[in-house]
Amino acid sequence: MNSPAAPSSAQRDVYTHGHHESVLRSHRWRTAENSAAYLLGSLRQGQSLLDVGCGPGTVTIDLARRLAPGEVVGIDASQAVIDIARDAAKDAQVAVTFDVADAYALPFADDSFDVVHAHQVLQHLTDPVAALHEMRRVTKPGGLVAVRDADYSGMTWFPSSPGLDEWSALYHEVTEANGAQADAGRRLLSWVREAGFDDAGIAPSAGVWCYSTPTDRAWWSGLWADRCVASDFAAQAIEHGLADEVGLELLADAWREWGTQEDGWFSVLHGEVLARA
Repeated sequence: MNSPAAPSSAQRDVYTHGHHESVLRSHRWRTAENSAAYLLGSLRQGQSLLDVGCGPGTVTIDLARRLAPGEVVGIDASQAVIDIARDAAKDAQVAVTFDVADAYALPFADDSFDVVHAHQVLQHLTDPVAALHEMRRVTKPGGLVAVRDADYSGMTWFPSSPGLDEWSALYHEVTEANGAQADAGRRLLSWVREAGFDDAGIAPSAGVWCYSTPTDRAWWSGLWADRCVASDFAAQAIEHGLADEVGLELLADAWREWGTQEDGWFSVLHGEVLARA
């Protein structure tokens, strides 16, 4: 969720995706099962959990169901998306607290939570190690910090598509201009170690989303076609002088074309790390 928590005044973080409907469409699809499976075996009923960059709250709410009656808190940069998460929790009748907060200065005392979780957050931060320091600070001794991020260079698809090749190159250029890291997944282990976690308590792994059924292809290609022309990613590409509206429309067309391929297949590689505080 799964969007980055708010930067401090000293930071200049930019959320590459923004909160366009096409982005929220993707975020709402996420569940604890499809986005935090590497963490689930370590959870126990009654534990407390902080979800950093919770987005519209679907993963947070799923985790809260598993941990009840443990306290679960979700934070995010956007008041609008926090309002969406609060409504979702109310509709689901799940006890979760959602608030706007800063990943670099979490508004919690030391040793506050059994688990601190961040999904698709560190890739958007200019200083992910500083955020990990904060996440470690608010985790109880022996507790877990759990982070998962995509690795855009590790994404693969079939059949080949020059348009999707161009989309991947542009995405990397936009995130670089934002001071972020599109290939965060492969760097999580090094960032966690740099943040001071002991090697003996670190468990790295990898996970994959795969879109290969007709329904999944239509959904994935459609949301990325929309992102290419209507999301903050599109606006930032133009602002940085990396693309124009015509070029972005061509990328959207490439996504739609890929989505019609009967043999179409797309995988999203993620790095994952569990780290004991």
